[in-house]
Amino acid sequence: MRITDVKALPISFPVPENRSVRLGIGRSVKRDAVLVRIDTDEGLVGWGEAHHGRCPGAIARLVDTTIRELVLGMDPRDVSGVTARVLKMQFASHGMGAAAALALSGVDLALWDIRCQATGWPLFRLLGGTARPIKAYAGGIALGWQAPELLAEEASGLVAQGFRALKLRVGDTPARDIARVRAVRKAVGDDIDLLVDANTAYSIEDVRRVMPAYEECQVIWLEEPFPAHDHHAYAQAARLGRVPLAAGENHYTRYEFGPLLASGSVGYVQPDLSKVGGVTEGMRVAALASTLKLTVNPHTSATAINMATSIHYLCAVDNPGYFEADVTLLNPFRDDMMDRAPYTLDKDGYVRPYEEAGIGLKIDQDFLAAHPLIEGPCYV
Repeated sequence: MRITDVKALPISFPVPENRSVRLGIGRSVKRDAVLVRIDTDEGLVGWGEAHHGRCPGAIARLVDTTIRELVLGMDPRDVSGVTARVLKMQFASHGMGAAAALALSGVDLALWDIRCQATGWPLFRLLGGTARPIKAYAGGIALGWQAPELLAEEASGLVAQGFRALKLRVGDTPARDIARVRAVRKAVGDDIDLLVDANTAYSIEDVRRVMPAYEECQVIWLEEPFPAHDHHAYAQAARLGRVPLAAGENHYTRYEFGPLLASGSVGYVQPDLSKVGGVTEGMRVAALASTLKLTVNPHTSATAINMATSIHYLCAVDNPGYFEADVTLLNPFRDDMMDRAPYTLDKDGYVRPYEEAGIGLKIDQDFLAAHPLIEGPCYV
């Protein structure tokens, strides 16, 4: 079997103002995604999702040109070989590291789709795992910067749906963040896991100020208080309290996770399979984390492809953590792009993988045609 074509499809949809959420990186105004289609000479077609990197046209162009030329003619079942070739030719030099990892991720997810079709197996089984319940937290573009009483109301509604874990968006001001977290904890009680995500908006002093209140509210983790490359700040903040730091959605390939884990600064590891290099690199990151007895808690991207793949991934590693369930009010990439939803939450707050071949979803290509790329920023 050989790869005969690789094509990226950047897609978008606008977010109406009444469905917009404000968080540390701005107010959401549109959602983007880059899908990757791979064709083979035996008629199998695989689909993957590359994270858009807030510049979907550029990632799509990289897939359609350089990445395509690198992998044409290769065996689509040779995921390790494809990864090695792309990392050698694009990630390791000439300043294209992050973009190359995003593009590779979409290609890799599509290749695993083809492997599953060739065997007829679900992804979790092909990866050596088994179907099992995975605890989900309510995440995505939700639970943002709003009045504490309104946030508590939103959180309570998600608990009523079955969620036993919630992720709140912080990174506003320490005082307002603390008020929101306390309001939610009071509303949902002590049995619900609370996670917080600062979206890189904190300073060291901010962490110093919020940490006692987060400890009091039994917060499970403080996610991305700083940009991914600010290693010194992570090392300092890790000593400021007992709430562990979480990071990884903006780290690319095992080569960036290695130093992150060796630093001892993070207690929760969060690779995004549409950023880290795909399932192939994601499994390597999980193995690195496993040696330190740390769980992997994948950040999920925009579409059902990434979300469903993340559940299969968690079923295939020996150190699964939480699944990030996207509870964004409006996300047709989650709800309408495939033939069914990427996950179903049970009454105890767990999700399970589909057991059909691949990730158990089929794509609606008419939907893709109806959602062309919208230029401009996705947050303002």
